[in-house]
Amino acid sequence: MLKSSRTIQADRAVAHIVQWMDQYLEQSGLEGWVVGVSGGIDSAVTSSLAAETGRPTALLRMPIHQAQDQDQRGANHMARLCAKWPKVSSLVVDLTPSFDGLSDALTQASGAPFGGLSLANSRARLRMTTLYAVAAERRALVAGTGNKVEDFGVGFYTKYGDGGVDLSPIADLFKSDVYALGRALGVDKAILEAPPTDGLWGDDRTDEDQLGATYDELEWAMESVAAGQGVKDHDPASREAEVLAIYLRHHKANLHKMTAIPVCDMPSGLFTKA
Repeated sequence: MLKSSRTIQADRAVAHIVQWMDQYLEQSGLEGWVVGVSGGIDSAVTSSLAAETGRPTALLRMPIHQAQDQDQRGANHMARLCAKWPKVSSLVVDLTPSFDGLSDALTQASGAPFGGLSLANSRARLRMTTLYAVAAERRALVAGTGNKVEDFGVGFYTKYGDGGVDLSPIADLFKSDVYALGRALGVDKAILEAPPTDGLWGDDRTDEDQLGATYDELEWAMESVAAGQGVKDHDPASREAEVLAIYLRHHKANLHKMTAIPVCDMPSGLFTKA
C-alpha cells in the first residue's frame, strides 16, 4: 500500500494549531470564527479546533440538494460541539433555492441546460458568500477546511469557493494527519469512517472517484515528488507510476489555484510626472 511515511503527534498538533488560531484572531482585532460544516472530516476537525480556542464560533450547514447522510453527519457534529462549548452556535442556511435560481437563470441566458463542473463549483461559491455574510455580521474570520494534499498537491478545491478563506488551520496536514487529529478531538465515528466527498454533485461520487487515487496514495506521491522522484523512476506498469502520473496531472492542471494572482507590472516609462 502506498502511503506517507510520517506520523503526527496528534495531541501536540491540536494544541499548536489552537494556539496559532487564537493568536491570529487576537492580532486581527476580530472576535470569533465562522466555519462551514459539511459532514466530512476536514470541516469536523477545523470546527473542533475553532471551538477549542474558546472564542465565539458560528458553525454553518448550507445544504444544496445535499445527501441525507452527509447533512445528518454535519448536524450531529454541530450539536455535539454546541453542547460542549458555550460559545459555539449553529446556523442552517438552505441554499437549495438560491442554487436552483442561479441554475435556472444561467440556463435561460444560455438557451441550453447549464451544468457540469461550472455549476458544481457554484455550490462552493454560494457557500463562501454565505460564510462571509455571517462573518461580517459577527466580526469573525472564516476558517478554511482544506488540507495539504487538496490545497498544495492536486488543487482539489473551488477557486473563490472553499478556497476563499481568511486562514487555513489544517493546510499543512495530510489527510491522514487530519484523521489523527479527528480521533484526538473525539470526532464522531460516522465522520471518521465516511468516504471523503466534496458533496458538490448531488450524487454519491467520492473524492477517490474524481481524483483516481486515494488520499494515502496522493500523500505518497506528494512526498515522492518533493524528494525528486518521478514517473520514470518506477516500472511504467506499476501502481506507483500510475499514481505519480495522476498526481502530476492534477497538480499541473490546478497550479493556477495554488499560485498568487498575477499582476501586470507597469513599466515606469509609461507614466509622466506632472
